[in-house]
Amino acid sequence: MRKDDGNKAMSSIADNLTRLRGRIGDAAARSGRTPDAVRLVLVTKTVPPERVREAIAAGQRDLGENKVQEGWGKAEALAGERVRWSMIGHLQSNKVKDVLRFSDEVQSLDRLSLAVALEKRLQHLGRGLDVLVQVNTSGEASKYGLAPEEVPGFLSDLARFDALRPRGFMTLARFTPDLDEVRRCFRVLRAVRDRARQDAPQSGALAELSMGMSGDFEIAIEEGATTVRVGQAVFGARQLPDSHYWPDAFPAVVKA
Repeated sequence: MRKDDGNKAMSSIADNLTRLRGRIGDAAARSGRTPDAVRLVLVTKTVPPERVREAIAAGQRDLGENKVQEGWGKAEALAGERVRWSMIGHLQSNKVKDVLRFSDEVQSLDRLSLAVALEKRLQHLGRGLDVLVQVNTSGEASKYGLAPEEVPGFLSDLARFDALRPRGFMTLARFTPDLDEVRRCFRVLRAVRDRARQDAPQSGALAELSMGMSGDFEIAIEEGATTVRVGQAVFGARQLPDSHYWPDAFPAVVKA
């Protein structure tokens, strides 16, 4: 690659981030909030470390990965950078040891057995972990996450774990052109959060709503998202379909 080609690529990522942050700010304003009320987790799946480094140079600090091995390898390649990694994909219990090598947050806590595995390893390491509870707001059997009515009991179970720090909730809206249905999914998660802040043992700590990807993040922000997970709006379209990265969860997946 010629030097000027590299500068063009860096400029493109930086410019895309600027445009994305502007759109986030505009959506936040429509919901009566300031831009800094919404955290951008930049999804880096399939993106090589050198391109991620360009985003970091442009000021991005929160990064998200769907697969443990890719995230771990990328974190090692970017060691020394001041970034915070989030695991946003489905997490198998046998990958807990590896995910804790790089991740500062797990956004996909969806079952008690995973909570037990995380707690055991965290106790061994002598550290805590921020977690978001994944909720299946669309009701699709193909998606991971607790049903909304299962959340209160799950939060009660989590209260006995010392190392896990529940901070809120995550969801994926239905992948559909029906924007009213997309908005409904986000409203379901907000209602789950609002109820939990009144009734759950963790109450006031449950402020986070991680919802919204490249195709629907503006709607998510309008409905109260505090975190959005966006990648393709910055890095461009991936060469492989999303089903390659989330093969067990989705026959057709919302683009992150």
